[in-house]
Amino acid sequence: MHYDEQRLALERFVAERGNRLLRTAALLAGSRADGEDLLQSALERLLRHWRRIDGDPENYVRRTLYNLAADGWRRRRVWQRHAVLLEPAPPVDPATAVDLRDAVVRVLVRLPPRQRAVLVLRYFEQLSEAETAEALGCSVGTVKSATARGLVRLREMTASAERAEAAAARERS
Repeated sequence: MHYDEQRLALERFVAERGNRLLRTAALLAGSRADGEDLLQSALERLLRHWRRIDGDPENYVRRTLYNLAADGWRRRRVWQRHAVLLEPAPPVDPATAVDLRDAVVRVLVRLPPRQRAVLVLRYFEQLSEAETAEALGCSVGTVKSATARGLVRLREMTASAERAEAAAARERS
């Protein structure tokens, strides 16, 4: 395939599926801006390997997004061990939808990489267990167990946050 044909095929692919892939990338990265960077890196890799990809390139891009995001999570984890982190204060009076989205992303970023990726693909992208397993290059059983552990961990984190908010409210009273 000639370079111009490759470019046109990639442009068509991005036009058709770019918004869904960007949403996935933003959830994996934690923000829209970081998601855009993540998706751009994945698309650059897709273009480099375009000739070798058999069938639908979407799974290749999803797997690349996950792998790039996991690499970033590992780098940040190492960096966090050596730095003092101050968490920014939440917005003073945001709209309810924005506040909820922010809370979901804050909780998601605290999950281990595989659990986070599985939950994003299963519940935000609404992929089946088999599609998620294919996108991540793992078994359906791994998807099931990572989903179960991720949901348990999310419940634990939200319950502890609710208890902390209740205690703070009692102290203010």
